[in-house]
Amino acid sequence: MRIGIAQLNPTVGDLEGNLALAIDAYEQLSGQGVDLIVYPELMLCGYPPRDLLLKENFGVDCRSALEEFARTTGPTVALIGFPEKNPSERKEPFFNSAAWCKEGQVMQTFRKRLLPTYDVFDEDRYFAPGNSTLLAELKGKRIAVTICEDVWNVNGELYPTDPLDEIASERPDFLINLSASPWYSGKERKRMDLLTRVARKVGCPVTYVNAVGGNDELVFDGFSFSLNAQGELLTCCRSFSEAIEVHDLSDESTTNHQPAIAEENLRKALVLGLRDYAHKSGFAKGLIGLSGGIDSAVTAALAVEALGAENVIGISLPSAISSEHSKDDARDLAENLGIQFDTLPIQKIVEAATSELKPLFGDRPTDVTEENLQARARALLLMAVSNKLGALLLTTGNKSELAVGYCTLYGDMCGGLAVISDVPKTEVFALARHMNKNRVVVPVNTIEKPPSAELRPDQKDSDSLPEYDVLDAILHAYVEEGKSISTILTSGHDEATIRRIVRLVDLNEYKRKQAAPGLKTTPLAFGVGRRMPIVQKYTN
Repeated sequence: MRIGIAQLNPTVGDLEGNLALAIDAYEQLSGQGVDLIVYPELMLCGYPPRDLLLKENFGVDCRSALEEFARTTGPTVALIGFPEKNPSERKEPFFNSAAWCKEGQVMQTFRKRLLPTYDVFDEDRYFAPGNSTLLAELKGKRIAVTICEDVWNVNGELYPTDPLDEIASERPDFLINLSASPWYSGKERKRMDLLTRVARKVGCPVTYVNAVGGNDELVFDGFSFSLNAQGELLTCCRSFSEAIEVHDLSDESTTNHQPAIAEENLRKALVLGLRDYAHKSGFAKGLIGLSGGIDSAVTAALAVEALGAENVIGISLPSAISSEHSKDDARDLAENLGIQFDTLPIQKIVEAATSELKPLFGDRPTDVTEENLQARARALLLMAVSNKLGALLLTTGNKSELAVGYCTLYGDMCGGLAVISDVPKTEVFALARHMNKNRVVVPVNTIEKPPSAELRPDQKDSDSLPEYDVLDAILHAYVEEGKSISTILTSGHDEATIRRIVRLVDLNEYKRKQAAPGLKTTPLAFGVGRRMPIVQKYTN
């Protein structure tokens, strides 16, 4: 069996554009002697469509796109994902379906059985679970068709039923899985291990076809692959880019895939997510405030790779407190990257605001209020440049800072995309060193100097926060693993420090609710995957 892999990058809601991608892939692959061409989950509408599915005409228009796609098919079968209108009166208006198209028609439809409702997923808001057959016949072979989550219950831990039990009892010759599986660090290995168990359970080769590209905060890495019945890797597509390839399942020669190091995958994911967020939103240029610090440096380097140096603008916004080395580091970074670099001092704006506020503030002592004036003055200028030049302002805060509120609302949090907001500070440093592997991109001084917001003289992050290796360990346990204070205490960290960090995380939920959307790179990111109330009193 020769399987055509259409690992494509759809845009949510772009029915015309997604249809054109699908037709082009069909034309390329059908001429290569394949038996079946497989597309990602919900290819025709993009994933996740969310409340677009509740629009009056969306389902009708998706069906029209499917029928137009089917009309272009010849003798080669195409299996493509689409949202299928639910004819019943149930509240869920759709099925998450895959259409078996051949000779100008939709010959058969397969419906997703298991609907995820955890992390970033809320499919049961829109979809009803399918109950139709999961099997088709092609050239005397029995093909099992599953959609993403249908193969994720192989251990029986997530749902009371497992479609794989039914499939295994039918003894298929091949299993196909259409997916739109978002990436996070370590997901590649997790998927490979999962599908290895699936292949062994159903006793046949497995072909997994995943979407690629960025849609809002989610990044899809592709990495479609085929396994033999023993779960050994036959072949795989490259990650983080489109691929139109042929997997010949009759070729039993296996391959050893060596995954890229973590920082390389993280870099590729962030570049892809940033590029697609900008381009799919209609932006060609990116804008970054360059402080001379590690976060803005890494963000600028990612923007150059995503958008091109000619499309990135870096602006230094020094105050009276800004150190000379930070201003130099910002300039050196811009030279290393070859981007436009401008300087807009904020001191006069800060002084004017301070003067206007003086009658109201009276003799109250200087505190964080005056520090935040600097961040908000910078935001004022950056947003003005963004508006005037039509450039997407990229915020530069990392996950560690966002977690504990070490950021200024309407200041450094202003922007259209928070590129590294799901990257802990320790990983930002690791990513910077990785970027410097072949040449100096991020100035060495930027990496080696103590991190500082530079909002007061001689300020260092460690004045207000634990060292970042300690902070990130506590945050990982509390935020991503959901551990209690008492459990975190067993790790050996100081109790007062743990309680303080937990309190800061809980207190600053209101800030995160107002943050720019951020690219998801960990198993649990702030935003759509973590839905905490702002007003709450639970503290353990």
